[in-house]
Amino acid sequence: MALLSILTPALVVVLCLVIGFILFKPQETTWTSPPQTTAGSRPWVDQDLQDDTEITATEDEDVDLADSHEEEELPHVAFSLPRHTEEAALKRSKDFYNLMNQRRSVRFISPEPVPRKVIDNVIRTAGTAPSGAHTEPWTFVVVSDTEMKHQVRLLVEEEEEMNYRQRMGDKWVQDLAKIRTNWVKEYLDVAPYLILIFKQTYGTLPNGKKKTHYYNEISVSISCGILLAALQNVGLVTVTSTPLNCGPRLRLLLKRPANEKLLLLLPVGYPASDATVPDLKRKPLEEIMVHV
Repeated sequence: MALLSILTPALVVVLCLVIGFILFKPQETTWTSPPQTTAGSRPWVDQDLQDDTEITATEDEDVDLADSHEEEELPHVAFSLPRHTEEAALKRSKDFYNLMNQRRSVRFISPEPVPRKVIDNVIRTAGTAPSGAHTEPWTFVVVSDTEMKHQVRLLVEEEEEMNYRQRMGDKWVQDLAKIRTNWVKEYLDVAPYLILIFKQTYGTLPNGKKKTHYYNEISVSISCGILLAALQNVGLVTVTSTPLNCGPRLRLLLKRPANEKLLLLLPVGYPASDATVPDLKRKPLEEIMVHV
């Protein structure tokens, strides 16, 4: 009896542990396939190309997205392009390459005025870019007002100094040192125009419903490439500026809506008479092309 009284507490402890293990043992998880897209759910998006401003599943509950059938179907029209001879096509390809091969990122920009109609036309050209489901998810904000340009510069330099000193890391700063760039952006005051390119994460239809903008970042990036070519074509220069951590504040400064996110900031003008650029070399064709 004495032995039993000694063992009883130990048995009770063991029994409690066994019961607890049974009750709280993790259940096996059975893999299930992801839910299929239905008529009322968010349209399919390639996960590799989805950016962090896309509408999330939880946000869908509060966003009144338009169904595709609510928009009119577009008619098709005939299309053709002039057909060049092989010799003419080769010459045109070489001429365009030679033009674009002169393109450089220029940080020394002349204050000389640039005709506004020229800027209008290069932006029209950028607007010819392809876009997902032809949503044209871009807004080009052209700033020429002297005070507004200065406000942009102050905001950018404030954030850029913090980027260089704290956020970017030693290696990044060292890599930039060889091209002699830092957080001082004098060209933002000097350039006749600043073009700020915003991507629209969604659009709004006349009935107030929101229109999905598929692949908005890639679409706007393609448009920016065409814009750079258009600027080069008319003898203007720029530097592709992506000011880190400035987007939300610049959006508010320029009074842009919440669905627009800053992608690129371009100071635009003629090169200064004493402009210099780093003596960089481009990779040869065999290092950038694979022919299968």
